[in-house]
Amino acid sequence: MSHAVVERYRLHDDRLVTLAQARRLADELAHAQYENFSVASWFLPRALRPHFYSIYAFCRVSDDLGDEIGDPAQSLALLAEWRAELHACYAGEPRHWVFVALAETIAAFDIPVEPFDRLLDAFVRDQGQPRYATYDDLLSYCRCSADPVGRLVLYLGGYRDEERQRLSDRTCTALQITNFWQDVARDWDKGRVYLPLEDLREFGVSEEQLAARRCTDGYRALLRFECDRARALFAEGVGLLDLVDRRLRRDIGLFTAGGLKILDRIAAQNYDTLTSRPALSKLGKLALVLRVLLGGRPWR
Repeated sequence: MSHAVVERYRLHDDRLVTLAQARRLADELAHAQYENFSVASWFLPRALRPHFYSIYAFCRVSDDLGDEIGDPAQSLALLAEWRAELHACYAGEPRHWVFVALAETIAAFDIPVEPFDRLLDAFVRDQGQPRYATYDDLLSYCRCSADPVGRLVLYLGGYRDEERQRLSDRTCTALQITNFWQDVARDWDKGRVYLPLEDLREFGVSEEQLAARRCTDGYRALLRFECDRARALFAEGVGLLDLVDRRLRRDIGLFTAGGLKILDRIAAQNYDTLTSRPALSKLGKLALVLRVLLGGRPWR
């Protein structure tokens, strides 16, 4: 598995690439990968797209080095190499194509290294911490795994103040934990449990139950409790939408709406995310896009 990831991203390819070549590779990677929506929706201004793609390329490769290697020791070694490439980029010596593209973005928007380092901290943490004792512990993880992404997007919009960053953190953490509640079964297959252990005990849910994909009333009550936490974070973070211009408002709103819709889907299947993974259909995604295009605010 590690060989496939190394080859996919040309991690040990020493050939020099031009900025144009690096931009093209980042663009191709962005359009080959989809989450709940395309990584860069139709609403992004054309001038921002290459920078959005370069940041996405860094995040995508980092995530795969943490998730797809299949051996924690190898993942840690590759993540250390990747961090060294990041710091070489900040020293003015980008080598890998991702950092050739990213160097332009970093310079254009004066982005500090800290959010990139924090993302790598999360992927390193994944290799040795597959469980979280408390909800506060999980939020601490999200401060590295999710919040830096929103701050990077804010930098692209020219925003650097603490208030916008705080609201962005709420939205990003909400999106992250919504994904955890959506993917309880998938994460179990990776050896990870993001449901706080204190909450498992409180609702009488065992890890053996997760392994058996056995949904009980206790599990439904647990998921409802966790989904309510995500909704509360979305409700606080939505204030960010009134503090950014139209270049970003529609995109951020679309991701917020998508996260809330996933929570609705979880509720619609009575909080059973063990036997069926809730997801948006293509038609459901299109409906959200159309509502945004028509000036609606589906995140309300």
